[in-house]
Amino acid sequence: MLPHRPQCKLDSHTPTRYLVAMPDIVLATLNARYAHCAFGLRYLFANLGDLQPRARLLEFDINQRPLDIAEKILSHEPKIIGLGIYVWNVTQSTELVAILKRLRPDITLVVGGPEVSHQPDFPLADQILPGEADLAFAAFCRNAVVPTSPPNLADVVLPYDLYTDDDIAHRVLYVEASRGCPFHCEFCLSALDTSVRQFPLDKFLAAMQRLLDRRANAFKFVDRTFNLDIHTATAILQFFLDRHRPGLFLHFEMIPDRFPEQIRNILQRFPPGSIQLEIGLQTFDEDVAARIGRCQDNVLVETNLRWLREHTGAHLHTDLIVGLPGESLESFAAGFDRLVALQPQEIQVGILKRLRGAPIARHDDAWGMIYNPQPPYEILQHNLIDFPTMQRLRRFARYWDIVVNSGRFGEAVPRIWGDASPFWKFLEFSDWLYAQTRQTHAIALPRLAGLLQQYLGATEEIRIASLRQRQARHLSAKTSA
Repeated sequence: MLPHRPQCKLDSHTPTRYLVAMPDIVLATLNARYAHCAFGLRYLFANLGDLQPRARLLEFDINQRPLDIAEKILSHEPKIIGLGIYVWNVTQSTELVAILKRLRPDITLVVGGPEVSHQPDFPLADQILPGEADLAFAAFCRNAVVPTSPPNLADVVLPYDLYTDDDIAHRVLYVEASRGCPFHCEFCLSALDTSVRQFPLDKFLAAMQRLLDRRANAFKFVDRTFNLDIHTATAILQFFLDRHRPGLFLHFEMIPDRFPEQIRNILQRFPPGSIQLEIGLQTFDEDVAARIGRCQDNVLVETNLRWLREHTGAHLHTDLIVGLPGESLESFAAGFDRLVALQPQEIQVGILKRLRGAPIARHDDAWGMIYNPQPPYEILQHNLIDFPTMQRLRRFARYWDIVVNSGRFGEAVPRIWGDASPFWKFLEFSDWLYAQTRQTHAIALPRLAGLLQQYLGATEEIRIASLRQRQARHLSAKTSA
């Protein structure tokens, strides 16, 4: 499909940009921020084979103007542009595509990624590659053929050697030992693909060794269920434990009720702070969990979280979701307090999103689910939580993140709720904080600290006044008697 480009003939009048042949293929995406690497694009580039010399990989972020991004892409004079579309960049990417096609309608524009994989409609794109395009993109570039089945992971060239020295020094390095998820949680796109496939372990560990040899220290595993296959999980954990050095940091997403002895024995041997475990609980309400196809033993979850806090130095990042169908404010509050009692270092309160193609949409009518039509498609209200309350919870999530999850106010935070319900008391604080600031972002740290101190001082005065009133009533009753 690609035309042959002749070698450049150089002379004293040749412009500098032609000293290297211009690429026929540009792979690009807009990351959420600079610290994130475009993992998917690196897979596409790694599997281009003999087309690699005719390709470039360009990374941008969503804070850059689509007009400026278009200028940088077109400066390479590509014939084919491959663009990764995600929920965080779809708005900017749509504008970018419109600019590119207006300026260069002759360019073949190929899009892929989760945002176009399950409802594949993207205006102005010449080709949509749904699903895993590791091998499909190269096939399309060669002969306009698009394979429809997922690739055999043994045939996929791993992309880890494409991480640059700058990536290793300054950015998160994404890695994966498996793809897929066996569960059916309807809010997640993984519910559409319930098979789990493993990359060849020897090849994967060899790639990890090369990264370690280059002094890579931060590895974020994107496997949805890292501890599903016990043999693979223990082999990888042992591999990194045997090579542990100061500064090494590993992030894994774990199934909350699956921590057998093999994994426990290795986890407790890692130095404190060297591992972060992302543990998605999402809800403690068993009726809600059953409604959305989530299977979870909550008693075992509590047992595992207590064990991890008591016997390991792992940082526990836990997740709950606001707005699931059938989850009331009261049931969410009960689950939140239950999780606070287990003392994870972080509780991420996420707002339910109706991702394109996710099965959660089947509950829309029964539960009055109304979502924002604009990305990231967050829930606005449902039958049990109205819009004003959902807005309060959205602010609750943000303030919990900057006050509690940040770890900056460790001694002050427990005083917000004392012996009462953490959820309801923090919601009171959240309402008060919003009334003072009318903002959820860009609150300077000194101001936030001052407001927290002000709130705690006021609540302490209220507590003392209430205590004095009770004492006075008690004394009055005793005198009357």
